[in-house]
Parts: sequence; C-alpha cells; structure tokens
Amino acid sequence: MNTSPGRTLDATRRTPAEPPAIREPRHVPLAHVVRGGVIEGVHHGSAVVLGADGRVAFQAGDTDVAFYPRSALKPVQAVGLLRAGLPLDGELLSLTAASHSGQRRHLDGVRRILREAGLTEADLRNVPDLPYGAAERDAWLRDGGRPTRLAQNCSGKHAAMLLTARLRGWSLENYLDPAHPLQRMIAETVEDLTGQRVARVSVDGCGAPLFSVSLRGLATAAARIASGAMDTPEGRVAAALRAHPDMASGSDRDVARLMRAVPGLIAKDGFEGVQIAALPDGRAVAVKIADGADRARMPVTAAALVHCGIDPGVLTEFATVPVQGGGVTVGCLHATDALGPF
Repeated sequence: MNTSPGRTLDATRRTPAEPPAIREPRHVPLAHVVRGGVIEGVHHGSAVVLGADGRVAFQAGDTDVAFYPRSALKPVQAVGLLRAGLPLDGELLSLTAASHSGQRRHLDGVRRILREAGLTEADLRNVPDLPYGAAERDAWLRDGGRPTRLAQNCSGKHAAMLLTARLRGWSLENYLDPAHPLQRMIAETVEDLTGQRVARVSVDGCGAPLFSVSLRGLATAAARIASGAMDTPEGRVAAALRAHPDMASGSDRDVARLMRAVPGLIAKDGFEGVQIAALPDGRAVAVKIADGADRARMPVTAAALVHCGIDPGVLTEFATVPVQGGGVTVGCLHATDALGPF
C-alpha cells in the first residue's frame, strides 16, 4: 500500500468536447453463432480500434452514440479516486478497478481497504449479492451463504470510495450521491480521460453513479490509462492491473487470461457486453454487444485486437466460443467479416 497522498490534479487536464448524441445506436452484425454449418444466431454491436496516435484505425457500427460502459468504466473511476487522494497501489488498487469473482483474496482485500478507513462491511452502500464467479457462487451457496455487500463484485470500488471520502473528510453516508464531492471528481475524470462531456448520469447495478459516454470516448480513456506515465494516477492504475490481473477479475476469468496472454495489455469487462483493452503505446479497443450477450464479448474483442497488431495466434483461445449439441461441439460463435479475417 502507498500511504503517500494521491495526486489530486492532472497537469495535462483537457477541455472535453460536447457530449455524444443520445439516439438509437446503428449497430452492425459482429458475431455469428454457427451450429452445424448454419448461422443460428447473430449478435449486433459496435467496435472501435485506436492507433497509437489516438486516431481511429478501425471501426464497425456506431462508435459515437451515447451508451453506458458499466463496469468497463472502473479503471477510469479508479483514476478519479487516485486524483482525489486514494492511497492505494498494487493488488488493492487493482481490486479498486475490479469486478471481482468473490474469491477469498478478493474479500480479504476489501476488508483490508475498509480497515484502512476504520470502517466495516456495514458502511458499504453497494447492493448485496452473491459472488460473481460461478465456482465461488456455488461454493458460497453450498455453505449456506446469502447475498452480502462484501461478496458483490463491486465491493472493492465501494470500499475505496469510502476510504477516499474518509481521508478527505467528506461525508460517508451519501458517498454515492452524484452531487457528493467524490462523485463530482470522478465525473470530472471521466470527462477528462474520454475527452467528452458526459451525456447522462444514471445508476449502475451496484448503486454507484454511472456516466454515459461514447465507445470512442471509452477507448480514448483506456488508451490514456494504458499509456500513462508511472508517476501519474493513470499509470498507477495500469501498473496495478498488469501486475495483478487476477485481483481485477478472477483467476479463471477471460479478462485475466487475456492480460496474461498479451504482455502490457490492460483489459476490463462490463455488464451488457462491454469490453476495453489497451496497450502501453496507446493502441486501444472498445466493444459493445447490442443485446448485452457476454458470450460474444471476447470473440469480438479478440478480432478487434488483431487490428492493433496482436498476433492472432496469441488470441486463438479467445476467438471462438464452442456451441454444444448432445454433449459434443457442433459449431462455434465467432466474429463476423465486419471485423475482418482473423
């Protein structure tokens, strides 16, 4: 843990552009579900790839319409917390940006953050839930466990919000109010890193404020985090995710496996089929699956990462999802030609 005060200002703060338009997205087919040689299902969505210069290198669908990034925004929120004074690094900072599986190390880490603030699970205001990881959820239920705030996958972020508020002398009971100084600083960070004003503010599944931006804006934010200097909040978040991918998700989750497979990559998933991934030189990907299908998220992301110059061979395990029939594989889900040949 880093106990020195966090940076509260970004020396290169940017003036955000106008917010993205709010309208029906013009998504395109991004993934096919193929069974026995027949296209059984189609997942629409949008994807954008940024080059190291920040310009769009590839796009499919509607990348400039407003949408909610869900938990893919957590690395950005973690930067905002560091700017507000959060004194965490390493595995606990990775947990701050996590949608954790509910493994013992995750729950113990949340408790450590709360203890640093002199608080307990009772001070959390996220929604009680079962562990997000399938194996962890099954074990939890076998032991008679019930939904708790600690087990909910956003508890690391909420504990870090409480710690930041405590250190700044801000109120704790209403730390999720969009008007709270902590949430205002996070909103400012979202606008700074995405380069655009927030279109709408809503409430995420965990109860925290959720900010609507564009897919291109989200990719821009991921690129700025991944390419951040080590002594900046952006660079600290990137370093934590790279060093502790299992804390940001879970040891068997595809996001952690992807970060382990591609050196230097940071990645974060979000509900409703959202995914970001970015490299240290600023090349970045952002994906949104229109129907929210999680099964299409990673194959589309893998296909988009090829446009970043990643060797397709490194991405093979992420490129398809098996389609089962009678206990055997009879097809697969894969990216469409809209993303180019894999």
